Amino acid sequence: MSTTPLATLAANQQPRPRLPFSDARQGNNVPSKPQPPPKPQMPPTAARAAEVQPHEKQKQLPEPKKEKVRPPTPPALICDAEETLVFHKVGFLGEGGFARVYEATDEKGVRHAIKLFAEIKIHKSLDHPNIVKFEECFEDEENVYMVLELCESGSLVDLIRRRKRLTELEAKVLLVQLIGASDWMHNHQVIHRDLKLGNIFLDAEMNVKVGDFGLAALIENPGDRKKTVCGTPNYIAPEVLFDPGNGHSFEVDIWSIGVILYTLVVGKPPFQNKEIKAIYKRIRDNIYEFPPDIILTQDCKS
Repeated sequence: MSTTPLATLAANQQPRPRLPFSDARQGNNVPSKPQPPPKPQMPPTAARAAEVQPHEKQKQLPEPKKEKVRPPTPPALICDAEETLVFHKVGFLGEGGFARVYEATDEKGVRHAIKLFAEIKIHKSLDHPNIVKFEECFEDEENVYMVLELCESGSLVDLIRRRKRLTELEAKVLLVQLIGASDWMHNHQVIHRDLKLGNIFLDAEMNVKVGDFGLAALIENPGDRKKTVCGTPNYIAPEVLFDPGNGHSFEVDIWSIGVILYTLVVGKPPFQNKEIKAIYKRIRDNIYEFPPDIILTQDCKS
């Protein structure tokens, strides 16, 4: 099987390094002894992602979608048609564009994350230590449910809200795990297409867990390219927005990883703006800068 652009960096992922700091969603420190940092080259940032050709600058910016499809809310007692699987809904954890996630407990009191969604086929096939584990899938008369591994330390959004920004070493350790998961997906012909801080979760030991495959796509034949315009504005690759005719493939995840790295060490996405059209224009023209008050190495910037 041919390797993907992430293969070289991903090879450095084992054994999985632990984060060189302690942090947890509930405020309890996670004990861990710092280990020597991995020595991969830093992943490609937005600066090294595909440049938009000059003639593309004249293309009209796509209109942002105004409507959001929301899944239904599950009952307090969630069970399948035969009542062989029974879960008690505890509370709401979050939502993406096509799904909502709830915390629930089974009959033994074990905590799980349950997701109402439309991405069963792809997620069920994924098995990697840095991908949220698919545990069960069942349905009642109204809804289809996914039971997933519970990531107790929240997402990278939660981490940045607490920490504001990370050191380069901390970001590097997270990126090595994220790259390993992405390379594994790509070698199994899966494009995530919505990698962002809100879709990257952390377990109790602060290990990366990639989740939310609602926009994921399967490349069924070598050379196939997807043409659906999808993703999250701050993280979406320029070829998705401005070259839908030629389509996109695995490279859109690499672009998003670069944006994620910038966001971790700076504290906000590189193309962030209050207006979606302005974000798209900055992505199209590759306009971003590093704040002068944040000291970063050239390796990180490039």
